[in-house]
Amino acid sequence: MKKERSTARGAATKASSSKGAAAPTSRASGRAVTVTDIAEAIGVSRATVSLVLRGSPLVNVDTRARVEAELRKQRYVYNRSAANLRRRTSSSVALVINDLSNPFFAEFASGVDEALGAKGYVTLLGSTGESPQRQQAVVSTLMEHTPAGLILSPAEGTDATELRQALGFNANVLLFNRELKGGDWDFLTLDNQQGAYLATKHLIERGHRRIAFFGGHADSSSCHQRRAGYKQALGEAGLQVPPQWMIESAPNRLEAAARTGELFAEGAQPTAAVCYNDTVALGLMLGLASRGVRPGTEFAVTGFDDISEAAVALPPLTTLTVNPRERGRQAAELLLHRLDNPTAPPQRTVAPVQLRIRDSSGTAA
Repeated sequence: MKKERSTARGAATKASSSKGAAAPTSRASGRAVTVTDIAEAIGVSRATVSLVLRGSPLVNVDTRARVEAELRKQRYVYNRSAANLRRRTSSSVALVINDLSNPFFAEFASGVDEALGAKGYVTLLGSTGESPQRQQAVVSTLMEHTPAGLILSPAEGTDATELRQALGFNANVLLFNRELKGGDWDFLTLDNQQGAYLATKHLIERGHRRIAFFGGHADSSSCHQRRAGYKQALGEAGLQVPPQWMIESAPNRLEAAARTGELFAEGAQPTAAVCYNDTVALGLMLGLASRGVRPGTEFAVTGFDDISEAAVALPPLTTLTVNPRERGRQAAELLLHRLDNPTAPPQRTVAPVQLRIRDSSGTAA
């Protein structure tokens, strides 16, 4: 009897070892661990494992613990894309922005993620660095994860037809602040023209008559709109717009600083500048300081966005406040509305801006 029990225990141990070795063998052979592997290993149904993966409360605590332990043991990876295809739903939303280094977009992305997270969605983040080619690659890759929708701040030079090809069948798209010709998607924009108009009018009221527009690229819709507001305010005051005071630059700090000298290249020199955005304005103030010109005292500067750094810059930056975190939440809410109403016509939403006066525009002409 003793020998028989020993033999039985040995057989059981051998059987258990063989059963436990099945998953590592499948991994070594290159086959992914499946729900069936987990179910067979602990003697439950595939449905039970699936319920645990989805966080269902229908599974009792002990069974859930056994399933989760086996999932960890076999290093199971949940294929969410395949599950989305089966259920025709998705728990993720893609967010693609054009410049991750711009603090505005960091705050905007935080707002998007907060609003989506509150509704149970995960944010898939991508950045294009203002490259349409990179944008095609990023969007195409994110679409492979079958997100429920896409929030996109397009790179400069984006072609709507090419973007549509990268999107495939995903029609739940919200564009932010840059409009695309030929696109029929929802669009959330800042009141760009009104904002630049208010900034320019503020400088005129301070006595400035030689005012430049600094930064951004003219073929960008947001830059075009801000230039229009700038020209509108100058026109109402009977002032001219010398072409040499319309300085283009990439919308970042380094290039803005590098191109500061173009404001003083020839003829009459400006005494103030309306900048495309806050990072351009901060770069311009660095460029002015390097030339021995004191911003806010000898040269007036305004920005656009009111990023967190604007209030603590030296001098503090006069700018248009748009509340980027709130705009991110608004973008997420508009996309969620599109998911609930997929056949509704495209919606255009304009977010208001407000002039916030600080010391950078303190100098009078």
